[in-house]
Amino acid sequence: MEELFELRSHIEQGRYSKALSLVGEMEEMSRDDKINKVRSHTVILLLHLIKQHAEKRTTRSWDISIRNSLEEITYTNKRRKSGGYYLRKGEIAGAIEEAWENALRYASAEAFEGSRTESEIAEMIDGKAIKNEALQKILEMQLK
Repeated sequence: MEELFELRSHIEQGRYSKALSLVGEMEEMSRDDKINKVRSHTVILLLHLIKQHAEKRTTRSWDISIRNSLEEITYTNKRRKSGGYYLRKGEIAGAIEEAWENALRYASAEAFEGSRTESEIAEMIDGKAIKNEALQKILEMQLK
């Protein structure tokens, strides 16, 4: 909010280069916020995909959580006025990579009632396949 007051002040005082610089900073802050939200929902998506693959089953709750995560990722990533998305395929893949370790850690606490370590869970699954599945699900949801 402070940035808006500063922006207004720069404009009112005719300091347009400073105002434009501040607008650039605000755009970057907004984009970072979008990336962080996408990453957060990606952790949840991966967590449940990991549990499905490790336990070789699913639950209604996991399915709903996967669907909700996909919807939130798509909603957060969508540019409403200009159309398109903030994060493109490669950037989404990067977010998946960044979220992987957290998702694996959380999955080890939840899958098999928390009786397996991260490394044991990692050995039971094909991480690359799960990451690809997550990416495909996100891209498919964006096409709807």
